[in-house]
Amino acid sequence: MTSSPGSVISVDQLQKHYQVPVRQAGLKASVTSLVHRTYNTVRAVDGVSFNIAPGEVVGFLGPNGAGKTTTLKMLSGLLHPSGGQARVLGFEPARRQAEFLRQITLVMGNRNQLNWDLPAMDSYEQQRAIYGLPRPQYEQARDELVELLALDGLLTKPVRNLSLGERMKVEIAGALLHRPAVLFLDEPTIGLDVTMQRRIRQFVADYNRRNGAAVLLTSHYMADVEALCKRVIVIHHGQLLFDGALSELVERFSAYKTLQITLAEAAAGLDAEALAARLAGCGELLEQDGAQLKLRVRKSETPQVTARLLAELPVEDLTVENPPIESVIEDAFQSAAPQAG
Repeated sequence: MTSSPGSVISVDQLQKHYQVPVRQAGLKASVTSLVHRTYNTVRAVDGVSFNIAPGEVVGFLGPNGAGKTTTLKMLSGLLHPSGGQARVLGFEPARRQAEFLRQITLVMGNRNQLNWDLPAMDSYEQQRAIYGLPRPQYEQARDELVELLALDGLLTKPVRNLSLGERMKVEIAGALLHRPAVLFLDEPTIGLDVTMQRRIRQFVADYNRRNGAAVLLTSHYMADVEALCKRVIVIHHGQLLFDGALSELVERFSAYKTLQITLAEAAAGLDAEALAARLAGCGELLEQDGAQLKLRVRKSETPQVTARLLAELPVEDLTVENPPIESVIEDAFQSAAPQAG
């Protein structure tokens, strides 16, 4: 893949390989390894290519160990690639030029970036000095972030005294004081309750809309991806598995549909054996609650099964749904497993 002129992030055959020493048990093996050490090559990222346009919010998905965080660290300049090329806003991230660093940010949900013992406001002042922000510009950005993230009353408390959700909010605000044009968000809602996850998602959407920032987001919470991302990139064992619309991912990898069926009250009293006989060959019965049924049906057989159910059962309502995105992603990983090296 070649770099697109309109891209803010361009990745071409990006690689990160590690040489890991092989350690064997036993005294003799330990002594031998002192003079003759052998290594295995771990291909954390192995030839990944993609482009991201200004203002895009892209989900970056994969199981643990797929290479997501390693890729984000290379794109933010924390790691040097072993091969390939990466350009962010026209810069080579590994050079860590000041002008580049002023325009990007990396938020890692499991890492603290603010001073643990200081109030967030003091750390924000440090950020202002580091980035050389004029005070009017800094105060405008700070006040906007305080409003968007509802930070009133939190900024004067030491960071260690904040709850996990509060700490995540002040961390995100601190990372955005310099109004970056590119956001690398690595599990920004990890460990947060459902309400706080929703607030963070809404904030990211608002920030993207107000500032036109490009966002590359990793998350194990599919609600984050569904709420924010029209496009997703899926990697597995360091290699690109899928790059396209979220709806296309569902269409490509999901072999099943879910049928939600409401039967007439007269049929709700059918015993399990009678109902099983009626549904034989129609798919897998996932749930039954009175007149409400949920069936798992092969996508290729959905039209025939739907026609049969409507003809043979007193159906009051029937809807055909795609499976949950979590299931689709899992199917995608499983389909790639035989090719993984």
